[in-house]
Amino acid sequence: MPPDYNGTWDMVSNDNLEGYMAALDINFATRKIASMLKPQEVIKQDGDSFTFQTISPVLKYECSFKIGEEFEEVTKAMDHRKCQCVVNWDNDKLVCVQKGEKRNRGWTHWIQGDELHLEASLQKDNITLPL
Repeated sequence: MPPDYNGTWDMVSNDNLEGYMAALDINFATRKIASMLKPQEVIKQDGDSFTFQTISPVLKYECSFKIGEEFEEVTKAMDHRKCQCVVNWDNDKLVCVQKGEKRNRGWTHWIQGDELHLEASLQKDNITLPL
């Protein structure tokens, strides 16, 4: 049985967020502002259906999906690009593969203790840049 992701999760740190955003070609001012924010992630899980809400003083973003079903996402929380996404389980981790203008982009969420972890990645010039 997969883990229960339901809850409100507070950001504690954002290692390499600015480097990741630079690889996405996000402008300097936006990168600086985003690096200072500590958003909350509110996750609602009903079986294999999920809704993620990212909430900060300057942004509210919502994404809903069902495990294994492709969906279109506009990455408003980052770079406003459209991409086709699919999220699957990898043991207890949620793994998203995003296809679009930026190749080999995606993220992985997992719970460790009482913390929700996120690793975002982007392959650029044959180098994988993790968040």
